[in-house]
Amino acid sequence: MATGLEQAEDLLDPYHQKGIFLELEEGKLSREDFYQAIRQIAGKPIAAEAIDYGWLGFVKEVPESKLDLLDSLRKDYQLYLLSNTNPIIMGWATSPLFSSRKKSLDQYFDNMYLSYKIGFTKPDRRIYQYMLQDSGIDPRETLFIDDGTANIEAGKNLGMLTYQPENGEDFSCFIHKMLNN
Repeated sequence: MATGLEQAEDLLDPYHQKGIFLELEEGKLSREDFYQAIRQIAGKPIAAEAIDYGWLGFVKEVPESKLDLLDSLRKDYQLYLLSNTNPIIMGWATSPLFSSRKKSLDQYFDNMYLSYKIGFTKPDRRIYQYMLQDSGIDPRETLFIDDGTANIEAGKNLGMLTYQPENGEDFSCFIHKMLNN
């Protein structure tokens, strides 16, 4: 991590966080409390901006083709985001800096269900149930796409159609095939 926090890689996971990173994603730690915890672990003062920069270094750029797919699908379908995330990442994602088109992430979805706001992370059944109840969607009519095996299993257990793309896969053909059947 750019902040000099040597243990960061032990705590970060692409699919499910641990420790203070999980607490941040579950909304159990405020942004400021997270900064304080990072400073305590590092044993030195670290600027909030440096911590944010380190977190954002964990985020990969979303290919414009995937954003185009979302725009296309949203014309005929309701789209929801169910994400394990935190206020640091979402501060960036809900800004015009998210895409080269100056569109924020929330402009691609009808609603976003964010772990730190709901209090649970995937694959906890409660985050899915919250989304299903709040949105009123029928799980049997829902295609849930996720890159985490445990998250996919949780979606299947609730009756959703699921798809787990390979990392970096262009799954637009799969989606169009599913929707045209």
